[in-house]
Amino acid sequence: MADWDQDGPTLRQNLARILEQIAEDSAQRKTPTFGLARNWQRTFLQGLKVDPRYVGTFRGEHGLEKAGVKIGRFWGAHPSNVAQELGEFEQKLQMAVSQFDEALPTGKDLSGDEVDAVIDLCAWAHAEWIRIHPFANGNGRTARLWANFLAMRYGLPPFVTLRPRPDDGYEAAGARAMRGRWEPTAAAFRRMLNRFLEEFGR
Repeated sequence: MADWDQDGPTLRQNLARILEQIAEDSAQRKTPTFGLARNWQRTFLQGLKVDPRYVGTFRGEHGLEKAGVKIGRFWGAHPSNVAQELGEFEQKLQMAVSQFDEALPTGKDLSGDEVDAVIDLCAWAHAEWIRIHPFANGNGRTARLWANFLAMRYGLPPFVTLRPRPDDGYEAAGARAMRGRWEPTAAAFRRMLNRFLEEFGR
């Protein structure tokens, strides 16, 4: 059984399965909830060597009541605050997609400004998930799934690489996200989208 963080066929198959589901959910404009992310994490950890307490469990919940996470010099949300922070994340994200859904109907060709707005939304959701760091592990992959969920919802390709971890300044942007700054993630995402379009000609 492969380690949960080891890049291998099991993890890649799990992530591919999630992307297929995300494509369907995006096409149907499914309401984004943190429950979706819980299911994504459960799915990509299937068949991998991981402490079962970590699977589908947010920090602060049973078994992870005192589980803190630190990325570099910065801590994620305190476990006692994760539930509240996730609730606020969900509420803000649902309000945003409600406005985007109205302005960008399914099948609409996006203008340059609209593409920028979608990328900003992807970056905000990704950066907030990273800042909160609600899981004990798998937060980066989950944040990248959020970005692709939103991108596909509005007609962009799933341009954020799930594995291996992206470059294009992604790691430095994640460090800024831990301090509540989403703009560096947006800049990295624009580079990723441009590279994706150049490579695949879309």
